[in-house]
Amino acid sequence: MARSQVVLRQAVREDAPFLAELWSTSLRRGESEAQLADVVEVIAVAGASPVQRLVVAEYDERPAGAVLLHVGTVSSLNLEPTVRVLSPSVVPELRRHGVGHALLEAALSFADEHGVASLATAVAPGARDSNRFMARLGFSALATYRIAPTSAVRARVRGQRPAAVATGSPNRAATRVIAARRSLRRSRAAG
Repeated sequence: MARSQVVLRQAVREDAPFLAELWSTSLRRGESEAQLADVVEVIAVAGASPVQRLVVAEYDERPAGAVLLHVGTVSSLNLEPTVRVLSPSVVPELRRHGVGHALLEAALSFADEHGVASLATAVAPGARDSNRFMARLGFSALATYRIAPTSAVRARVRGQRPAAVATGSPNRAATRVIAARRSLRRSRAAG
């Protein structure tokens, strides 16, 4: 019996429902219609951009996985070119069939086309199998990327400031330091 092969192709608009379901945990929260619209836009942008490619993997002629590839930099501060391998995902029942490896081969080919010497990806911290897969392929941790709503961060930042700073009134130690500096300046000016 012949082993099924993984076939890679560029995503088309008709792939949007599959991709919205595959990437449901990576897309913005909200209604499924909004997520679908986002995926349609991602497909259009990737199709029109020379520095992006949205690859869909098929196994036995059915969609099995996808990855968004983007030529960019390591970070806003580290301007070394890299191919960002965004949301490499495989349908759970088709894992261990070579789909993930095929998607990473597509990333390597894309990097070669653009003369880029490194790949970067992000994997959810709780995605144990995905983290192991990436580690086996040679990816190592560079940073931990965290995200939080601004309202939550604002509340925590304000809640962790000392009361005097939070209210805008200086505390006694700061008042003494300021008074000592003023006195020192006056004595230097008079002398």
